[in-house]
Amino acid sequence: MLTGRKLELTVAFAVLLALAFGVSCKGFFPKNTLTAVTIQPPSPQIAVGTPQTLQAWGTYQDNSRAQITSGVQWTSSDSNVLQIGLTSGVATGEGAGGSATVTASAEGLSGTASATVYLGSITSFELCTGTFGSTACSSGANPLVWNANAANSTPSQSFVAQATNPAPPPPTIDLTTASTWTVVAQPATGTISCINSGASPETCSVTQGASPGTYTVTVTYGTSSSATLSIIVN
Repeated sequence: MLTGRKLELTVAFAVLLALAFGVSCKGFFPKNTLTAVTIQPPSPQIAVGTPQTLQAWGTYQDNSRAQITSGVQWTSSDSNVLQIGLTSGVATGEGAGGSATVTASAEGLSGTASATVYLGSITSFELCTGTFGSTACSSGANPLVWNANAANSTPSQSFVAQATNPAPPPPTIDLTTASTWTVVAQPATGTISCINSGASPETCSVTQGASPGTYTVTVTYGTSSSATLSIIVN
């Protein structure tokens, strides 16, 4: 049994030991601070009506990486295209699809991902001249052709991508803004651009003085459907 002076010394030693242990834990081993947030997958492909759970991953001060499982807030740049659970990260495609930026935020940091939303039931579509509902369209394996004269001006033409809806009405769906339009130039000289303003139709332009020849525009929708447009410059 400890009494008097020995008891005081024992208590004092215990206090010093506790303080030293606290310093060693908090001072020598500081919190591993979060330095960056990323989203997996970085470019998600999400079918309308098929929920997909996205993940937030953190990079820490010691260069380690780990999934962030709590304290994450999710947002979508366009809820008409993509809805996402505020804390769950469950993304659901809406409407006829399109693109949206997903943001994951944690501990004052954020990361983004570019999501593409598409209708999984669409296996093919056609390209048409003009606006949605047009009947001047490609036919089967035959691509749509636009004859452009770039000698004296900068010609442009409007196009749409549309598909027959295999689901309930509406019978025809406008896929223009949800598609990716990529120009492959043949010959390589000359500028052909297809710039979508976020609304249908798509506008393709030929720069004045572009070299004569055939230029191909490949339009993709979803993960597998595609169609082509031939621009003949003369």
